[in-house]
Amino acid sequence: MKIAIMGAMPEEVAPILEHLDNVVEVNYAKNKYYKAQYKDIEIVVAYSKIGKVFSTLTASTMLQMFACDVLLFTGVAGAVSSELHIGDLVVANKLAQHDLDITIFGHPHGFVPEGSVYIEADKDLIALSKIVADEMKVDVKEGIIATGDQFIASQERKNFIAETFKADALEMEGASVAVVCDALGVPFFILRSISDSADMDAGFNFEEFVESSAKISAEFLMKMVDKLALSIK
Repeated sequence: MKIAIMGAMPEEVAPILEHLDNVVEVNYAKNKYYKAQYKDIEIVVAYSKIGKVFSTLTASTMLQMFACDVLLFTGVAGAVSSELHIGDLVVANKLAQHDLDITIFGHPHGFVPEGSVYIEADKDLIALSKIVADEMKVDVKEGIIATGDQFIASQERKNFIAETFKADALEMEGASVAVVCDALGVPFFILRSISDSADMDAGFNFEEFVESSAKISAEFLMKMVDKLALSIK
């Protein structure tokens, strides 16, 4: 098994690299990919840069050029649900693109012909994450994540996304990664840490928050990798 682990920013993947051995940097398509070893498993780590285009390119490269069998994504998100608060961990059960709009042709928001509004994450990986959460004694919520190429700082837009997609959180990469994995038949898992309420200034200490949450997410994902390693023995 070869596992892809990605985030959008360097800060999100840096703690992952600290867990790995024999790290080799590969430069490809104006990005950096890190081939490494973790116990008996091959790992490929990358940060995509922000947005749907870059995350699509990165995910496609990891699955096709590096031939990864599973993709795990870590990063931050804004809360849409009032039940989510800063620091909460959210696992995506399905994802949608909130900025995809061809409603003029009679389609619902987020829909593309020959596609669907939502893409579901891998149920086995979600179940595995619940086991890890129990062992770590952390509360992980499951919900719908909406993705778009905009940083949402408007209550009006937040309400639209909540009502239209029943979304619990929103960010800028998850659904595009989901599209790639779904098209290529690769199981994927997306873990997000809530950084703001999506209707306020998220510059409250954003860089400091990303660094601290990335360490927690890294520990969580590496425990999932441990479980995956056991499952193939």
